[in-house]
Amino acid sequence: MSRAWRGACAEVLSCERQNVLHRERETTKQWGLMKILSWNVNGVRAALGKGLLDWMAAAKADVICLQEVKALPGDVQGVVWPAGYTVHWNAAEKKGYSGTAFFLRRQPLAVTTGIGSPLHDAEGRAMTAEFADCYVVGVYVPNAQPELARIDFRQAWDRALLAYVKKLEKKKPVVFCGDLNVAHEAIDLARPKENVGSPGCSDQERAGFRNYLAAGYIDTFRHFEAGPEHYSWWTYRAGARERNIGWRIDYLMASAGLKSQLQRAWIEPQVMGSDHCPVGLELA
Repeated sequence: MSRAWRGACAEVLSCERQNVLHRERETTKQWGLMKILSWNVNGVRAALGKGLLDWMAAAKADVICLQEVKALPGDVQGVVWPAGYTVHWNAAEKKGYSGTAFFLRRQPLAVTTGIGSPLHDAEGRAMTAEFADCYVVGVYVPNAQPELARIDFRQAWDRALLAYVKKLEKKKPVVFCGDLNVAHEAIDLARPKENVGSPGCSDQERAGFRNYLAAGYIDTFRHFEAGPEHYSWWTYRAGARERNIGWRIDYLMASAGLKSQLQRAWIEPQVMGSDHCPVGLELA
């Protein structure tokens, strides 16, 4: 291939990327707010029988990030997803385990999988959608497991994720969201004293979360809501959800540069279908 031909090809690719960027910005102007929803569905096939499609259709979100889908694309190939969404999948190598998915109503510039960490990427725990003015990263953070048996793996993940989003942020702001598997402070779970040191409430995991805050990322829900008794996960045991004995472990974190664009953040505890509920964010 001649140098001139390579240059012409590069110019065509650059023009096409600029065209996509222009269309995405025009769409942003037309639609106004950008609505992002995140939900750990604890098995997408199970959630399909519990109202997932109706919720998606009613949500009309620009970005839906699902975690713990526990399925390969072929497992749901017969599903008719709500109109307007494009589907992107990142399944774990281990069948029926972990996994993430994107449902997008806005055309992204690109969608990629993983965080550049071979140790973690085989578990299908992260996806990134690049838009004109920001990245959206959907993540399913590893659980530390009973007796903190997987805490080393978890801490390595926390470091790798922070390095990854900081790298993205050099280009444009980032929203990363999903099941972060940590209750940051005592206010973020119903029974903090009884759970000190347990998975999701250990000093190590909370320190990992504080590193996100120290790097400038905003816990968007706490940006708007300082009060207690707001949770996103409840054990199936002992009627915990009915009594609101829960944990807030699902988050939408935003770059500091997006602070002025944050419009609202919320939790949807009324939405059933999983032991988690959806969480959301709107950006101007």
